[in-house]
Amino acid sequence: MSQQTFYHALQVDEDQCIACARCMKSCPTEAIRVVDGHATISEHRCVDCGNCFKVCPVKAIYIKHDDFDRIFDYKCRVALVPAVFLGQFAEDIPASRVYSVLKEIGFTHVFEVESAVQIFAQAKNQYALEGLGEKPLISSFCPAIVRLIQVRFPSLVDNIIPVKAPVDIVAKYAYKTLVERGVPRKDIGLFYISPCAAKVAAVKSPVGEEKSMVDGIINMDELYNRVQKKMKELGKNYTVPGFSMARLSSDAVLSTLTNGERRLCIAKRSLAIDEIHNVTEFLEKVENEEIEDIEFLELRACDQSCAGGVLLCQNRFLISECMYARARKIAERERNGEITNDSKLDAERDFLLSDVRVSAVKPRSMLALDEDVSKALEKMEKIQKIKAKLPQIDCGVCGSPSCNALAEDIVCRDASLERCVFMNNAQNHEMKDIWGEEKFSE
Repeated sequence: MSQQTFYHALQVDEDQCIACARCMKSCPTEAIRVVDGHATISEHRCVDCGNCFKVCPVKAIYIKHDDFDRIFDYKCRVALVPAVFLGQFAEDIPASRVYSVLKEIGFTHVFEVESAVQIFAQAKNQYALEGLGEKPLISSFCPAIVRLIQVRFPSLVDNIIPVKAPVDIVAKYAYKTLVERGVPRKDIGLFYISPCAAKVAAVKSPVGEEKSMVDGIINMDELYNRVQKKMKELGKNYTVPGFSMARLSSDAVLSTLTNGERRLCIAKRSLAIDEIHNVTEFLEKVENEEIEDIEFLELRACDQSCAGGVLLCQNRFLISECMYARARKIAERERNGEITNDSKLDAERDFLLSDVRVSAVKPRSMLALDEDVSKALEKMEKIQKIKAKLPQIDCGVCGSPSCNALAEDIVCRDASLERCVFMNNAQNHEMKDIWGEEKFSE
């Protein structure tokens, strides 16, 4: 895998930013600093989890994506739609109606991403059966988690299962299907409807591959609003005559929610953990070898997994409820023999599995102190000395998220000791009354 620079979907509108530092304090990798009256994001530390996007009170942080009208650059316009997109609509609105409206607003074909879940699960299980990787094996489903491990837990990169995500499997299937129908390859545009910033970044700069087969990204919040508006115009009963779509299994519908992957894994002992701070806490224990006998980890950056994606318009718990309701209906119809899963994609199983694995995930450094090891060690020693002078209150007033981060910034010449209000002698007489004399003693 080439060491390309991370693409980052999260950006800061400097004119809109009020330097409140909420984003800085919420970042799990300390990727944000406040400088010159606005937030800045370090490309080496950011994992595109979207926490900063969620907490910004003035919407100064935004997510880059492709303009919707870009789909019209292609004659064959394919929407790759996750199940959580449908989970935002009322339960009485069938999938066929939602996807009919997608066609009405410009797409020519609709493929549900979760139709590849069984193949994704088989690829992971086969990897485990071959005894590859380090235990516990970690799913590559959530790109924010993959990047988190790369930059914060580099010793665990060999635990990540290097297989393509379901969206990439479906993209390959869509291309093959359409080309076999006689559509010229140059006329096919694949557009993923992304529920989060990390999946935008994963398509633009995939880990383990040179380039994604997906041609563009549409933010899910924008598309949801477009569909809702068009649905009202067309009437609640509008459906394209003769419209057909792949039938997902109940497990496939639930696969993007917490515990969704565990249902389909062969591990004797596995865990599912969501929300990036919970994941970080657990990975620290894994890295310190405090966790034993776990074979597989399903880790997701968002609370409630993809239902909690920052680009969804509805409440994550209500989305989960709607998806479980859909899965129960499917399961009941399956038990009654009323429906069977679509076999078209399954018929291409061998083809899709033939190159489902990607290159091994490589670590990325959050903080490269120096290429010279001896100089790097000297800088590390300086960091420790500066830390000893700082109050360890982690107030963030200096523009760095913690005293440790400020010490690193000082050594890297991105800040000075004078930024710390506790070290400013002019303020010490007031601060001593709050924090105590000992904080300011030499």
